[in-house]
Amino acid sequence: MLKTIDTETEAPTSGSSATRQDQARAGDGAPDGLPRRFSALTATRALAQVVIAVVILAGAVYTYFHLVETRKPIPSRPEREQVYVVRSVEASIGDQRPIISLYGEIVAARTVELRALVAGKIVNVSGNLQAGAPVDAGDSLVEIDRFAYEGALVEARANLAEARARLIELEGGVTLERANVEFAQEQLSFAERDLERGQQLLARGSATERTIDDRGLIVSQRRQQLDQRRSALAVEEARVEQQKATIARLDWKLQEAEQALADTTLAAPFDAVVRTEGAEVGRLVNVNDVVAVLYDRDALEARFTLSDNQYGRLLDETGKLFGRKVEVIWYIGNEPVTFTGQIVRVGADVASERGGVDVFARIEAGDTEVPLRPGAFVELRIPDRLYERAVRLPETAIYGGKHVYAIVDDRLERRDVDVIAYEGSDVIVQGDIADGERILRTQISQIGNGLLVREEGQTTAGPGPPGKPPAAASSEGARP
Repeated sequence: MLKTIDTETEAPTSGSSATRQDQARAGDGAPDGLPRRFSALTATRALAQVVIAVVILAGAVYTYFHLVETRKPIPSRPEREQVYVVRSVEASIGDQRPIISLYGEIVAARTVELRALVAGKIVNVSGNLQAGAPVDAGDSLVEIDRFAYEGALVEARANLAEARARLIELEGGVTLERANVEFAQEQLSFAERDLERGQQLLARGSATERTIDDRGLIVSQRRQQLDQRRSALAVEEARVEQQKATIARLDWKLQEAEQALADTTLAAPFDAVVRTEGAEVGRLVNVNDVVAVLYDRDALEARFTLSDNQYGRLLDETGKLFGRKVEVIWYIGNEPVTFTGQIVRVGADVASERGGVDVFARIEAGDTEVPLRPGAFVELRIPDRLYERAVRLPETAIYGGKHVYAIVDDRLERRDVDVIAYEGSDVIVQGDIADGERILRTQISQIGNGLLVREEGQTTAGPGPPGKPPAAASSEGARP
């Protein structure tokens, strides 16, 4: 037996692989081999795992339902009504006169262009003739060369003196002619009386017809001489009138020369401030050349625009707008400077581009040392009309433009009102509000009657009805 095994063991290597394959096939076919026992063990283990899983799942389900059935009820908290912390204001019924706040611009009510009235060379310019400098009425600002105008004045005076001397000469001629007329009148009277006596003598036979004819001829001659003297007198009187007209013309020429000489000096027509200037010594100017522009420093106005509604309110109270006082505030940096004024006129046209009516208020002279300047942007405050039995409230108290809410026993009650005026952040209302009533001034996103509120600073709110809050109530916060 041993010998056989050794012989097989020493068999060639090439045949050993085939021998092991034959032995493996022979073992697979044996009913009691190792692989079959392994397959049975695996199946047993899988079945055990399924059974265990089913048992665990069934236990978990049982435990869940058992806990659900045996749990104790959880106590629920009662619902509480939402309380809003708010702020309010006490309503005070009385006469209210709000202030209309507007903005406007300072303008110069009177501006003049200082123009050269005569032509010539500028020989002197005032040191005050500078933009922004104040000048007083009558101050000499510009002087033009006077030489030619002084010569014209001398000539005008000489011509007038000659004309007056000629008038005296002509008036002497008139006097002489009047004397001649009187003499001729006397001579005619004598001749007429002599002719009358001759006719009486002729009637008594004491004179001849020839005598009467001679005397009649003398009367005729004397009458002709009187007519000639009267004509000469009329001529002399006409010459006198003509000379008087010449004197009047020469007198006007003299005044014109005097005015031209005076116009060589340009003076400030009123207390003013120099806006622009263009005069220099040596500059030749013609008549009507602008040398400076001045505006009256005591005639400044605030121009502002009233809406149609504001204009109607101010006009309806007294029936007039002129004379109403206005407060003008000019902010220099952060410092306000206050002036007073009164409305003096209204624009000729409606300022459609600015949406209202232009109104002008004359600034009254004040004791402030800060002078106003045209172009300054200012704030204006005008007392509005008087509203009787009205209430002033913050604008935040208005809901929907026509409602407010009163706080009654810590709950809100709606009141209907009419907003009749505004002033800053306040409104003037009239309506169903009692004097001394607390009015809600806090804006709440959702508002309604019966909402429970608590005043800011109040520790507790009054008790409300149990259950849910009113349908209009909301848990959203309120903003003061």
